[in-house]
Amino acid sequence: MEYIHDKRFTQIGRDEIMYTDFEGCEFAGCDLSRCDYTGTAFIDCRFIDCNFAGAKINYVAFRDVSFFNCDFSDVNFAMVDKLLFIISMTGCNLDRAKFYTLKLPKTVFTDCSFVATDFMAADLTDVIFDNCDLHKAVFIDTIANKTDFLSSRNFTIDPERNRLKRAIFSESGLRGLLAKYDLVIK
Repeated sequence: MEYIHDKRFTQIGRDEIMYTDFEGCEFAGCDLSRCDYTGTAFIDCRFIDCNFAGAKINYVAFRDVSFFNCDFSDVNFAMVDKLLFIISMTGCNLDRAKFYTLKLPKTVFTDCSFVATDFMAADLTDVIFDNCDLHKAVFIDTIANKTDFLSSRNFTIDPERNRLKRAIFSESGLRGLLAKYDLVIK
C-alpha cells in the first residue's frame, strides 16, 4: 500500500490509484471513469472537474472529500468504505448513481443533478440538497429526517414510505409529496 500526500494531479493512471492512500491531495481534470479503485483511500482531498462515470468504488474510503463539477453518473456508492464517510459535492452529476443503504448524515449537495438516482433505504438525516434536480430519484424506506429539500426540484417522495420528520420543503415542493394522490393543486 502506497501513501501519497499534499500532491496535485492533473492526470493519473488507473494503476497509480489502486491500493493507494491519498491525503491532502487535489485532483483536477482527471478521467477516472470506468476504473476499479478497490482499496483506495482519499483523506482530506479535493476533486475538480473529474470524471468518475461508471467507476467501481467498492471499499474506497472518502474521508472529508470535496467534489466540484465532477461526473458520477452510474456510480454505485453503496459499497464504499462506510467508516468516517464524509463528502460534499458542488455542481456534480450523480444521475443514476446508487446510495442504497448508505449513511450520509449532514452531507451538503449544491447544484447537483440526481436524475433517477437510488436513495432506497439510505440515511439522509440533516442532508442539504441545495438547488438540486431530483427528477425520478427513488426514495423508498429512506430516512430523511431534518433533510433540507427547500430549494430542490422535481422530486417525488411518498411520506408513507419514508421518514420525513422535520424535513424542510418549499410550498411549491409540496407537490412532490402529494403526487401519489393525483390531486389537482392550483
